[in-house]
Amino acid sequence: MPDTKPRPRGKGKTSAAAKAPDKASPPLTITRPEMLVDGSDRHFRRLVHALFGFLARHEAIRTGHGARIGLAGIEYTVLISIGHLAVEEPSLSVNALASHLHLSGAFVTTITNKLARRGLVTKTPDTQDRRRVQLQVTDKGRALLSSLAPVQRRVNDVEFDCLSKEDFQLLLPLVERLVDSADRALKLQSYLRDEPAETPTP
Repeated sequence: MPDTKPRPRGKGKTSAAAKAPDKASPPLTITRPEMLVDGSDRHFRRLVHALFGFLARHEAIRTGHGARIGLAGIEYTVLISIGHLAVEEPSLSVNALASHLHLSGAFVTTITNKLARRGLVTKTPDTQDRRRVQLQVTDKGRALLSSLAPVQRRVNDVEFDCLSKEDFQLLLPLVERLVDSADRALKLQSYLRDEPAETPTP
């Protein structure tokens, strides 16, 4: 007769099938030691995703500001930027505005033309260089911005209420530096576009 007695199990032994498979960590997305914590880029990913979240919400707020005065978000941004910059630079050019907004001159030209057709912006030839135009907000444009300002202030106060004066003074140059480094990263990405992908090591 076959032996039907239960056999004692070895203590401290686990079958290979019962072992949980090791989960391979995804490859690092950055190698700068300043961005790594204990060799992990998890906190860097948190930063990137938090920036995505903030920018998406800020874009929605910008769209809301524009919609309140009958403009698209980018049209509102260009209009209010002309209004502020032209105070210190009466001969504000398209290129100077584009540089301030980190946009191309061609794109800013398209938007300012739309605003000019609606009577919100004037474009007059520069007296020193006839190839350039000077941008100014019209009375109609200033009236729109003035009607928006009370709500705009309340919304902006809430959006940035987490920042102290010291935080703000630190954040502004940091963000400007990030824009510059992101420009360089875009150029590098474009340069590397045609390079073959690396084959993972087995």
